[in-house]
Amino acid sequence: MGRGRKIAKRFAGIEAAQPEGKKRFSQILDAIGADERRERVSVSDLMRAMDARAVAALILLFALPNVVPTPPGTSSILGLPLLYLTAQMMLGKLPWLPAIIADRSMTRSDFNSFVGRVTPLLARAERLLKPRLLFVTSATGERIIGGICLTLAIVLALPIPLGNMLPAFAISLMALGVLERDGLWVIIGVLVGVFSLVIVSGVVWALAKALIFVIVNAF
Repeated sequence: MGRGRKIAKRFAGIEAAQPEGKKRFSQILDAIGADERRERVSVSDLMRAMDARAVAALILLFALPNVVPTPPGTSSILGLPLLYLTAQMMLGKLPWLPAIIADRSMTRSDFNSFVGRVTPLLARAERLLKPRLLFVTSATGERIIGGICLTLAIVLALPIPLGNMLPAFAISLMALGVLERDGLWVIIGVLVGVFSLVIVSGVVWALAKALIFVIVNAF
């Protein structure tokens, strides 16, 4: 029994000593919000907290707000950082954002308000995620995923009515898959992305036909 307790303590110590980068994304967000030493939380703080997973984590953070209806112009504002980050994932580069974006911050109370809405959903999703189909999230796979996300980020940034929700949802699924090494979620995200491109192209075509109809009948 004594030996068993020693082994249990050793494994407990290993688990407690795991670096923050090994924690789930939702746990890291909660930990940042609970840090009373912080008065404000900036984008660069999040990049440092996520370490090697910063690109996928930030892609998720900037994509998630677009999954729900937002005021006009929001997708264009959040779309610019997504363009930077998805391009870096495609090129296999370390995460970098211009100072004008990286230095943006919010008060810790506002951050906690945001985290309080997001982390319960993230925690539920994370319980379904697990490492599988690892070839999908390999180094080469991540570059391909980055290229697909970049295409969707371009569509998301365009001022297309209802053109941001499905691409943002697809990007969020792929980013979650990369974070947790779950190739199945990445594949589902790709399928949702293809579907969203079909829908958006249909909307653009309908708008173009309506514009042509108005011009033809106006003159």
